Amino acid sequence: MGGQRKKLLLIINPVSGTTSKKGVAEHIETRLSMAGFDVATEYTTCAGDATRLAGTAVERGFYGVLACGGDGTVNETARALCNTPVALGIVPTGSGNGLARHIEIPVDVDGSLDVICADNVVSCDYGTVCGRPFFCTFGVGFDAAVSDHFARQHRRGLITYLQSAIHEFMHYESELYTIEIDGREFSREAFLVVCCNASQYGNNAFIAPDASIRDGVLDITVVRAGNKLQKAVLGFDMMAGFIGKNALVETVRARHAVITRSSAGPAHIDGEPLTLGERLEVRCHAGSLRIFTNPRKGSFTPLLTPMRMMLNDQSLALKRLLSGKF
Repeated sequence: MGGQRKKLLLIINPVSGTTSKKGVAEHIETRLSMAGFDVATEYTTCAGDATRLAGTAVERGFYGVLACGGDGTVNETARALCNTPVALGIVPTGSGNGLARHIEIPVDVDGSLDVICADNVVSCDYGTVCGRPFFCTFGVGFDAAVSDHFARQHRRGLITYLQSAIHEFMHYESELYTIEIDGREFSREAFLVVCCNASQYGNNAFIAPDASIRDGVLDITVVRAGNKLQKAVLGFDMMAGFIGKNALVETVRARHAVITRSSAGPAHIDGEPLTLGERLEVRCHAGSLRIFTNPRKGSFTPLLTPMRMMLNDQSLALKRLLSGKF
């Protein structure tokens, strides 16, 4: 990389995910320095730190900010970078890593640094709900209940998330939603409603396989009420990438939508639970966030893409087990 060295801020969430962050800062700084970047490192200690630190990087004219953590860290970091020239980089070390997986950033420190070194920065979309930014998914219904249950557990990781999903699956009741798009209004008794900027929640669970972060619209996935067997099949279809063919599912695309429900209650933004009101106004902000993306990202193929990603995950897990490193 010739010319002036580019400045990056590395923001590390030391408690994200299930792997140790010991030595990760030094490793990233060394690797990126060899590629022509100057890296400053900061650690988060509480909610909101990543947004504050990323905002300072914008003020100081940094080229990019790297979020080393999970979807919550990515969300906090990206909030400060929207509508600025500063690029978001992702070093995924969280439990789900939804946005990273969507743009095929390896869930591996060295693999993600390969993406940063390629310096393929692309203008991407993000969404807002009631003015709050989301970069992967925003949802109400069953998935929000799962996020709330998962957040209250002492352990993280895929197994704990699946336990939360099973618990809520046995108890959750569907709700009536009214959705308005471009003057057209329809109501559904729904198990969940998810507004998707990206294709998956994380952990290769594809809730909107055809979603793109560069098409200027959100994919709104509505899963209608059904019996437990139908909803169990839905889970398989989501992991295999066939959810669009499920009889309970309908998907609409919108730049702007209003979702109304009977009362305030649980919701999630990029997997983080919160409480929102009855009226939920959702917008897509096209091309308003610059992101380091994988220049070799392939197209999505049901079954084949999820299988490839699952095998990649298993390979990386084995590598970490044998090396004892992040």
